[in-house]
Amino acid sequence: MSEFLRALGKAAAGAVHPRMLWLTFLPFVVAAAGWGAFFWFMWQPLVGAARAWLAASWLGTTLDHAFDWVGMSALHAALGPFVVVALSIPLIVTTVLLLIATISMPLVVRHLSLRRYPDLEQRRGGSWYGSLAHSLVTAVVGVVLFLVTLPLWLIPPLFAVIPPLLWGWLTYRVMTYDALALHASPAERRALIRRHRGPLFAIGVVSGLISTVPTLIWAGSVWLVVLFPLITAATIWIYAFILVFSALWFGHYCLDALQRLRADEALPST
Repeated sequence: MSEFLRALGKAAAGAVHPRMLWLTFLPFVVAAAGWGAFFWFMWQPLVGAARAWLAASWLGTTLDHAFDWVGMSALHAALGPFVVVALSIPLIVTTVLLLIATISMPLVVRHLSLRRYPDLEQRRGGSWYGSLAHSLVTAVVGVVLFLVTLPLWLIPPLFAVIPPLLWGWLTYRVMTYDALALHASPAERRALIRRHRGPLFAIGVVSGLISTVPTLIWAGSVWLVVLFPLITAATIWIYAFILVFSALWFGHYCLDALQRLRADEALPST
């Protein structure tokens, strides 16, 4: 637990470093431009499809009756856009995670290597292409799990349990590879993941819980759907900042663990 909290403290202090703040902007610009163009052309077709699905489903009928019963019939028009927003946010966050993993994470690790771990040997057990392939495969599995578990999100208390666990697994899988790619050999990386799987997954889950904060910006009021482009841009940057913080947390924890592993291996056997 002490290593877990020590890495957390180092990450919190490092997240406000000007270089780390700068690393949030490139993924933000790429994700905001890509998703902005997508929604510019696809917003109305997606909202139309969502409304058609709601009109034909028991869920949409139930919600319509509920809105009429409480005297909030005006919410009918906002329900379709809200469904599009709710389904889009996990995909947007996954995009930001992939961009952070492939663009920012290597720079975060190099920053840590120069400032915190200059004497740690770089055995280069991973590569940028390996990171990209690993991240894409993990993201595909994560999206499949998201779609498979989506019906369970409507069941209390699973709607509060599944997203952090799913996001924690996804973040842990992606970030751990990237945190160790430069310094650890493949064998060291596998050994560290086996030895520290619990704390690494916990870091991912905590990061997932923190990542729910920007979601509250738009989920707190259905009327914010009309400001979706601006809200999306704001949440993308906040997600980028949280993921850079998570990258620092994983980086400190993994590199500290690698140092201890090599120190233990260097001890003479008795």
